[in-house]
Amino acid sequence: MKNSKLKSCFKKFTEAAQKILTNKRATLSKIEEGMAKAVEHKVKLTTVWSKLQLFFGLAKDYANDNYKEISNTSVVAVVGGLLYFISPLDVIPDFILGLGFLDDAFIIGYVFNKVAKELDQYQKWKDSQKTIIHV
Repeated sequence: MKNSKLKSCFKKFTEAAQKILTNKRATLSKIEEGMAKAVEHKVKLTTVWSKLQLFFGLAKDYANDNYKEISNTSVVAVVGGLLYFISPLDVIPDFILGLGFLDDAFIIGYVFNKVAKELDQYQKWKDSQKTIIHV
């Protein structure tokens, strides 16, 4: 499996992400679909679980207009990564036993590294929201 093939395939998912992000309902629906898939396959995703949870949280907060302190390029990459994860037919189809999530893990790691600083800022913002007492 070549990284260039994965990145080329991922580019198609980022193009889809640009479109989906214009529709809040569609974005939230995909997030729910992805979360359900992640929970179903949690054991296979232990190496990227925390990154996936961060992606889901960011995408959901962005779609709900709770968090907008992220560049368009970065949010598109994150949602593109989620769309790649959701798709059963990517470079290595998910149904291939033992290997099906290998490419998903690569893409999630790739996106995480690409937008790490903005994800760190999001995590700090998220943590600060827990300390705010809502009356």
